[in-house]
Amino acid sequence: MNSVKSLKTKDLLGLQGMSLEDLNLILKTAHSMKEIFTRPVKRVPPLLAKNIVTLFYEPSTRTRTSFHTAAKMLSASTQSVALSTSSVAKGETLIDTCKNIEAMGVDALIIRHSMAGAPHLVAKNIKASVINAGDGFNEHPTQGLLDIFTMLEKARTLKDKHIVIVGDIAHSRVARSNIWGLRALGAKVTVVGPPSLMPKDIEKTGAVVSYDIDKAIKDADFINVLRIQKERQKIGYFPSIEEYAQLYGLNSERLSRAKKDVVVMHPGPINRGVEMTSEVADSLQSVILEQVTNGVAVRMAVLFLLLGGKK
Repeated sequence: MNSVKSLKTKDLLGLQGMSLEDLNLILKTAHSMKEIFTRPVKRVPPLLAKNIVTLFYEPSTRTRTSFHTAAKMLSASTQSVALSTSSVAKGETLIDTCKNIEAMGVDALIIRHSMAGAPHLVAKNIKASVINAGDGFNEHPTQGLLDIFTMLEKARTLKDKHIVIVGDIAHSRVARSNIWGLRALGAKVTVVGPPSLMPKDIEKTGAVVSYDIDKAIKDADFINVLRIQKERQKIGYFPSIEEYAQLYGLNSERLSRAKKDVVVMHPGPINRGVEMTSEVADSLQSVILEQVTNGVAVRMAVLFLLLGGKK
């Protein structure tokens, strides 16, 4: 870890509009961070005395735990605000909550919120660094970064590679962050799903739209399968789970029509038997658990670069 560079902004709010320089800096730094995993003592001191708080208004397992692990491996102190026992339950506003947390000497606030733009609003109102851990249907930048990092471990470059993103595109912040980052690196992106789960303006991101998964994955280098987000769906977007699995679920028979070296991904949690079968999820072509590991390295890189980590 010889770099003394930092990101151009104090916050990480999304991959849309991120400079190629910052994108590559995070990915390069994540590579250095992953080396720490091989050490007997998996802890380094660059963020010693830094205080980091996670504020999640939505449930999380991987993202919250990954951020806490990343911070602790960099020797930062971490706390998690439990909303059910906080002043939020008494009606305190988002801005007041964040300002009060900052007043306690916090250096970075990691926020997940159901409202798109919530982390952006907070970032304008506090001096501490704000990291978007998912906002509504908008973005999930660190998930996008870890997906891209995982792909680069397999392909070295993503220029002209074909990435197919399958599933609930309409409600997926992961899909949007993936598209912005992958397109910036020169990849071809195809989004696949039922017409009812395809946002009207998705073509503006530069992604190609398809409703035929078998045709789309035929020449894919990577297939990133998304979770059906029932909690965000106010109405029925397809007749039944069984029909969705038949038309868009990834199974061994369907996967056999793709390239032999195609890589299968999923941001988790997986609805086994719906988005993909267990046979596919646990296959040699799957890198789902590698994504989880890489999530820690990427989040270490983000924290390191935002909070002024040096050599």
